This record gives sequence, C-alpha cells and structure tokens, in this order.
Amino acid sequence: MLYSVFGKILLVLLIVGGLNWGIYGIWGLNAVGWLLGGSLGWLARAVFIVVGVAALALIPALFAQAPHHSGPEEHRA
Repeated sequence: MLYSVFGKILLVLLIVGGLNWGIYGIWGLNAVGWLLGGSLGWLARAVFIVVGVAALALIPALFAQAPHHSGPEEHRA
C-alpha cells in the first residue's frame, strides 16, 4: 500500500502531522492552527482529522510484508 498513490498521500499527511508536532515541541507553535486560522477553527480541525485518519489507515502497513522484486537482479562488483 505504501507504494501506491494513496499510500504516498497518506505518508505526506503524516509528514505534515509530524512536522507540526516537531514545531510545537520545539517552539510551542501549532503551525497548522496558525496557518489555518486557529487550532479550533473548522479548517484546522479538518486537517487534524484527516491526518489522524491517515495514521489509522497506515497501521496495516506495519504488518505488511515488503514487496518482492520480480525482475532479474544484477549484481556488479
């Protein structure tokens, strides 16, 4: 799932959430809330919900096996 377009969108959302948490931890600034009109604004809350849903959607990826490469492998020294 992580290699599909949907998986990449989920990863981007989690990166946004992680950066927001990092900024909050370092400077005490909720960047998403600041950019979108306050932490309690409907747009910021919608982003928080979408990021949370993305995190839930990626939980099964923790237990998925890595895809196997089906093409011929070339090993060069």
